[in-house]
Amino acid sequence: MSPNQPPNQIITLLWLFLLGLAISQSLGYANFNSIAYQNSSTVVAQNSPKLGPQEIIQAGEVRALPGKLDTVPVFNSNSPEWIKTEEILLSTFPPSGKKIPAAHLNFPFQGRFDLFAHHYTHTPKDLQTLYLGVIVSNPGKKPVTVDVLQAASYLMQDAPFVTLAPYIDNNDGKAYSGPGDRAVSDVLRGIRQADFPAKLVIPPGQSRLLLNHPIPVKNLEKPVNGRSSFMRLRSSDRVYAASLAMFAKKNADGSERSPTLTEWQALLNDGTFAGPRDKTPTPPDAVSGKLIYGRVAGVSQGSQWKAKLVDNAQAKTLTIPQPGQAISYALDTLKGGRLGSGQIQTAKMLVRYPDTAYEAHGNYGVEYNLSLPLSNNTKQPQKVTVTLETPLKEDKLSQGSLRFRQPSLDFPFFRGTVRLRYIDDQGKNKTRYVHLWHRTGQVLEPLLQVVLPPSTQQTVQVDLIYPPDSTPPQVLTVRTL
Repeated sequence: MSPNQPPNQIITLLWLFLLGLAISQSLGYANFNSIAYQNSSTVVAQNSPKLGPQEIIQAGEVRALPGKLDTVPVFNSNSPEWIKTEEILLSTFPPSGKKIPAAHLNFPFQGRFDLFAHHYTHTPKDLQTLYLGVIVSNPGKKPVTVDVLQAASYLMQDAPFVTLAPYIDNNDGKAYSGPGDRAVSDVLRGIRQADFPAKLVIPPGQSRLLLNHPIPVKNLEKPVNGRSSFMRLRSSDRVYAASLAMFAKKNADGSERSPTLTEWQALLNDGTFAGPRDKTPTPPDAVSGKLIYGRVAGVSQGSQWKAKLVDNAQAKTLTIPQPGQAISYALDTLKGGRLGSGQIQTAKMLVRYPDTAYEAHGNYGVEYNLSLPLSNNTKQPQKVTVTLETPLKEDKLSQGSLRFRQPSLDFPFFRGTVRLRYIDDQGKNKTRYVHLWHRTGQVLEPLLQVVLPPSTQQTVQVDLIYPPDSTPPQVLTVRTL
């Protein structure tokens, strides 16, 4: 550079040099490293800068999950997720005598059924309190008893979305992140909250309220709140159910009060669809375009998935993998996210509104009961780990195995509690509840490690209710160290 060049030209050349250096560095850091687990050793590619994210390929086999969903119907109210206008969220009542017949799906429940309702509100007019109501009606000529087996309902303000450690012992139920996480954790433990009756007796031709709970926003730092409710129910005869949204009524002095059964009934008879409506889902037969799953509003089929994870349909045990290898069972798989298993686990819809999800994508509220009868056929003791983890989402495995990432993508894909039952090192039966908070693609320490003596078997039981506000799919991985 000549000393005779004008100062502004020198400054320009210096700025261009620094800009070029920054661009070259950022391009270098955008490259992914590649890591593969092979026989418990780790091989790291040396041709990329150390600061770049590392893609991790997990050696092992991915299997479809044995078993299937049961046929228990689930009242599944999750659309619209964000409510701005009060009206009908989901009605399974007959359409006859209703002002908007299309808002009523004419589906009666009898015997065992579940009820799931998961909705939010933000900045309502005048910061009014929104109420969620669930009304249950007896169309028959004899009284009907609805047994409330388990039930929990939480506000977001009582169970905020917080960042937690990947694992927290949760035997006391005090670890949670979000209202759905907390509600299904209670039900997994067999809890019925005190404000739910053990039984609801409905006279002939009448209705009763199963839920009449507020979602307040006043006095919150941000006027945003939500409520997640989950119940397991059993009806002695046919009943119809509806979930509805209504803003608080005003007393003469201007204070708020909850809506009455009569007011809920009037909204059910004369109301239309609550809004705003969520995105319209992609039809199942679509072959191109962006895949939109949509939110669920209807009756899905399947409350529980029981599976014994064994070598094959004729086997009684699961032979542990070779040292350094893994076997992963796909969980909560869905269209576009089968992880190479070829399996879709989402519950089908028995009835639904036309602008809502075609399947219960995510299986919110579905209980997975997974039995692992582990078998060590070798002549040496083996350390075996069990991990519930969230690989990078794929339909077919582009690398032939599950892919993870370090650092993980900065978004939580699973936040919920699992129950573990096994025999500990002292030979005692052990039951533990553990809360998981995982980002997508995160590399995790094992959820559980057991030592299998030579030529022995041990069963590990893993149970969870798939928590709302989590994102599928996951895998349950068995690895021999």
